[in-house]
Amino acid sequence: MLTSFSRAGLATPAIYLKCLFYFPQSLCRRTGLRMFSVSHKTAFVVDHCPYMAESCRQLIECDMLTKSRSQGVIPLAPVSKSLWTCAIECSMEYCRILFDVYPTWKLSNLNILMAALAAVGPPNPRQDPECCSVLHGLVAAVESLCKITEYQHESRTTLMDTADRVANRGRIICLTNAKSDTHVRMLEDCVLETIQEQNKRAAGSDRLMPIQQCELVLVHIYPQGEETLVSDRQKKELSSMLSSEVHSVRAGRYLASKLNVLVQQHFDLASTTITNIPMKEEQHANTSANYDVELLHHRDAHMEFIKSGDLHMAGSTSRDSGLKETVTLKWCTPRTNSVELHYCTGAYRISPVDVNSRPSSCLTNFLLNGRSVLLEQPRKSGSKVISHMLSSHGGEIFLHVLNSTRSTLEDPPSISEGCGGRVTDYRITDFGEFMRENRLTPFPDSMIDAAGRTPVERAKSQLERYTRYWPMIISQTTIFNMQAVVPLANLIVKDTLTDEDVLTCQKTVYNLVDMERKSDPLPISTVGSRGKGPKRDEQYRIMWNELETLVKAHVGTSERHQRVLECISACRSKPPEEEERKKRGRKREDKEDKTEKNGKDTEEKGWTTDSERLKGVMEREKDEQSECEIIKDSPDSPEPLNKKPRLATEEQQPPEKSKGPVSLLTLWTNRITQANSRKHQEFAGRLSSVNNKAELYQHLKEENGCVDLTVKSCCVPCEHINQSFFCLLRVLFIRMDVHENGKATR
Repeated sequence: MLTSFSRAGLATPAIYLKCLFYFPQSLCRRTGLRMFSVSHKTAFVVDHCPYMAESCRQLIECDMLTKSRSQGVIPLAPVSKSLWTCAIECSMEYCRILFDVYPTWKLSNLNILMAALAAVGPPNPRQDPECCSVLHGLVAAVESLCKITEYQHESRTTLMDTADRVANRGRIICLTNAKSDTHVRMLEDCVLETIQEQNKRAAGSDRLMPIQQCELVLVHIYPQGEETLVSDRQKKELSSMLSSEVHSVRAGRYLASKLNVLVQQHFDLASTTITNIPMKEEQHANTSANYDVELLHHRDAHMEFIKSGDLHMAGSTSRDSGLKETVTLKWCTPRTNSVELHYCTGAYRISPVDVNSRPSSCLTNFLLNGRSVLLEQPRKSGSKVISHMLSSHGGEIFLHVLNSTRSTLEDPPSISEGCGGRVTDYRITDFGEFMRENRLTPFPDSMIDAAGRTPVERAKSQLERYTRYWPMIISQTTIFNMQAVVPLANLIVKDTLTDEDVLTCQKTVYNLVDMERKSDPLPISTVGSRGKGPKRDEQYRIMWNELETLVKAHVGTSERHQRVLECISACRSKPPEEEERKKRGRKREDKEDKTEKNGKDTEEKGWTTDSERLKGVMEREKDEQSECEIIKDSPDSPEPLNKKPRLATEEQQPPEKSKGPVSLLTLWTNRITQANSRKHQEFAGRLSSVNNKAELYQHLKEENGCVDLTVKSCCVPCEHINQSFFCLLRVLFIRMDVHENGKATR
């Protein structure tokens, strides 16, 4: 970190701290930062105007450290820091965190910075505010960003042919007290104009570099108890070279929290809070209390949490500092001193947030003495998971990431233990063929095709076409499990199709149409489904939809691809006769399934009646008769099977509706009776009956009385007539009325 201080004239006091952080290419890859990003250079500009000498109005009690107070002693009055002191302390904390986490590529240290700032001194409150301006500090900061760093010079020298790829980006953090939003816009315009002027100068100089991108962070500081006159604003692009954001923060602890959040955003840092740290009390040596310590480190230390989905952020929100999130890890006992016993996947330097607090100091001294501490994830139930470890190496403290999942050094996991669960039906063989068809081989870049594409561009284009529609699981596809669709699937992914290829695809479609006409079974997966699976028509509908999806993914490639899709659309549109036949077939299957379901429900619940069963049979017979007529009219359909003619000339009357539940025996008896009634000629008396009642012995009528023997008709098979008349009385209701002398007797 290179520090420069400029008064810019006695009448214009402004201090700027030019902080250059070098991130070489190897460190950029490890930390996730781009090479020569805006974090490569950071310049702090702290306003030194008289207003910064005012109090922040956050009182600090100085008498609280006194354990016993004698009588008659006047207590010490509380003190408060100035806005200048708060700004300098927060700037130093920003730098301290960076020096702790990235100590290798700094150009200065805190001691040099503090000594230089002490020489500058605080602002003079009696100086004329009209003669002061922070603009001079902003101009000096822009000039410092144009200077070439050693690493930039080394990269430009090494990459002579591609020296223009070395970019010059930086960030300016300005701590000031603005008067209004108009004043903020004036500062932004000044920075933009200065960048444009410095870029013109740098274009003709070998020691300067034009600024491609600059990020301006304006932090408006105001005392506590006052209302702010400046509004917060998110990051906004003012031009292609300058972006700006505004933060309005109260001085004191709020300003420290805001810069703590900014340093995490600027340099990809994250927060981890160690909880339940046992520490002995000074007043009671035999007792201990639990404390928490917050640490900052690189964000990659939480990468395993993000991948596994176990990242549980605990945070606090304030109006001035914004959202501050932290990951909580629990102090784990027993402790260990052997670092080599644990398999670590990463180690990152840490920096305490409150470095001067007693818990942070105790934890730091404990670790620097050669001790190591295991950290576990807090869980409400289940076994504990140790995910991190704190240990020191060479006087520096590192947060080690322990492998809490399956180690890469063990046997490789089976393919069924992927991220999707225990899936066992991956298309492994097809994937091997897919890899074989998309192999890469060395090829000279000078070989360019007619479209002006290099070999690597053609390879990427082919891989993109092959993966537009490629199901990974066998149960998720139908067409890729059918050998008949293989010719079309292999040709449709090509960049260009010939007339022979189109003819092959059309033949494949016609074969599928023929399979559907013959009702050939399809390889439909029934994994996870109950029953027989989808019906035959539904299977073919799924197959056609998937085939159409595959072809539509490549329809924009050429006109011949469009012809294949048109062929599929034409074959899917059935003639009206075939659609009517399929509709009736589906209706009949639905009724059969419904009838079977009703039979099962009757056995369990007993609510289906004889009339409903008979009605379903009669409707099914009508559908079969109408379907046979349609099939006879179709030239492509085979002749229907000959059925035995029915001997009955009149329709069977449905039986009377029974009341209450019907037993399974009754249902079965009615069905057998109904089937047998078609095989014999009906009784003459039953045919001439009225309301299923036939009058017997009509010739036995006497003058004084008549015998009226009325039989309620019942469906009895003819082969059962020879049984005893006693069995017949169980199903017949006989009523005999004797009329004598006008009186009815029985």
